[in-house]
Amino acid sequence: MVVKTIKKVYLYTRFERLWHWLQALMIIVLMITGFEVHGTFKLMGFQTAVDVHNFVGLSWLVLFAFFVFWLLTTGEWKQYIPTTKKLFDVILYYAFGIFKGHEHPVQKSVGAKHNPLQRLTYLGISAMLLPVQMATGLVYYLYNFMPGSISLSILAVVHTLMAFLLVNFLIIHVYMTTTGHSLFSHIAGMISGWEEIYETTQIQDWENKATKKN
Repeated sequence: MVVKTIKKVYLYTRFERLWHWLQALMIIVLMITGFEVHGTFKLMGFQTAVDVHNFVGLSWLVLFAFFVFWLLTTGEWKQYIPTTKKLFDVILYYAFGIFKGHEHPVQKSVGAKHNPLQRLTYLGISAMLLPVQMATGLVYYLYNFMPGSISLSILAVVHTLMAFLLVNFLIIHVYMTTTGHSLFSHIAGMISGWEEIYETTQIQDWENKATKKN
């Protein structure tokens, strides 16, 4: 007989929580100003939207560099190492199990904050989508200083495509925050740092690699 208990674990440091909410705010501001620049609606005026978009975009680029530095110096980059262990179990859980009230096949721990599907997603966003988005935005911003270096239309299409992918992730991410033990348990964890988890399966815990020796 397996007895499962729920315990509170301090998963997210103050820096992680600050970066998470600050980045969310910047993405929302960039999304709003980006849509206005494209003429979707009129809220603050074209030029103001351009100025705000540029300022927040450049700020995000600088802060992202600090975040990468933090990952490398603290060893937290290991949280994003992809793994196939229980990957398909997690996919099946989100596709079917979650609607039948099944428990999540992989629980969080200090050394493994992200399940296999999250690791692949966050790694793809952090290592590919965001760098492309920021690079195209920076080239777009400096385009007048390097004319002819790249087609402006291609640059605009790639930058806009990355933006829509990011908006799509944001929508899914917001939805996923409601799939915890309660409607706001994941959000509460990202506010306080403490999250309730079941004491069950843990994967690739790089802080506590316990080995059984008989």
